[in-house]
Amino acid sequence: MSALLEGVTRLHHARPPATRAQIDAFEQRVGWRLDTDLRAFYLHCDGADLFDPVDPAFSFPPLSELRRARIIMSQDDTDRSGPASWYAICEVRDGNYVLLDVSQQHDGRYPLRDGFREGFPDPTQCPEIASSFSEFLAGALRSNGRWFWLKNLMEEER
Repeated sequence: MSALLEGVTRLHHARPPATRAQIDAFEQRVGWRLDTDLRAFYLHCDGADLFDPVDPAFSFPPLSELRRARIIMSQDDTDRSGPASWYAICEVRDGNYVLLDVSQQHDGRYPLRDGFREGFPDPTQCPEIASSFSEFLAGALRSNGRWFWLKNLMEEER
């Protein structure tokens, strides 16, 4: 994870780090704890924009702006508008999102889902695209600003 974080700082647009107090306040507010990857990311930078600071391909919000996907995407915080456990961890171009699913963990890390706006909140339309934040971040950094996971999703459908 440290090499990924160095890449974010060196080549992209990272915000100043979150403090431990900000992380504690966030965890109290949402009722779940950041996993190892997310804690390292937010201690390194409290959000970041990748590739272009004006029109970023991937925009990770600061902890103070991290919200449930159903609030961001549907402006409604009820179960009819999506799972309470999905958080909009990254905005991508065209108003779509990458979602953090805090209802489960793989090896102590939360998986990420495709937050395809037209398919939200149907889990079949918002499939898992990475088993961890570090896996997603590595793909984003290699992507040249493209939605790298779509190729894998199309191959799985065949």
